[in-house]
Amino acid sequence: MFIETETTPNPAALKFLPGRAVMPAGSREFASPEAAAASPLAQAIFDTGEVVNVLFGTDFIAVTAAPGADWGALKPQVIAILLDHFVSEAPLFAPASASDIAVPPETDMAVEERPEDAEVIAAIHELLETRVRPAVAGDGGDVAYRGYRDGVVYLTLQGSCSGCPSSTATLKHGIEGLLKHYVPQVTEVRAA
Repeated sequence: MFIETETTPNPAALKFLPGRAVMPAGSREFASPEAAAASPLAQAIFDTGEVVNVLFGTDFIAVTAAPGADWGALKPQVIAILLDHFVSEAPLFAPASASDIAVPPETDMAVEERPEDAEVIAAIHELLETRVRPAVAGDGGDVAYRGYRDGVVYLTLQGSCSGCPSSTATLKHGIEGLLKHYVPQVTEVRAA
């Protein structure tokens, strides 16, 4: 088995490509060692002591190194962990948290949505799924929808996009411009 790596716009993050499916659909972010307890693979990556974020995508794992960590030393450790995991065909999640796989990150809304906004929200979801998610996944990240109210879309960038120096530009110029173009009711995109 061969695991490829790609750089991301975030200098602290690398994208690891195992050449096979990681998640059946969607993504799952682990922003702390405590959260990583739900996945033996994420926990093993955090156990290196030099990782602050792990994101499982459909065909990649994005790993964000802690400030001051040396990728020269960390990268081989992460590759070894990934190789062990995929060769042994170990489960991605601990049995107690298997039900967590299906819980989308969108369940935690930043704002209460109104039923009269259902068409606008559906259009936003469609664009996020077809245009935005594939683009940010290419950079080792994901975007979580947190709500829509009064023309404002609330989103959270995840994985290598979280804390990336260009994350504000991604939200304001990339995603906001796209949503405003296709959904005229959208006036702004804010980080949530």
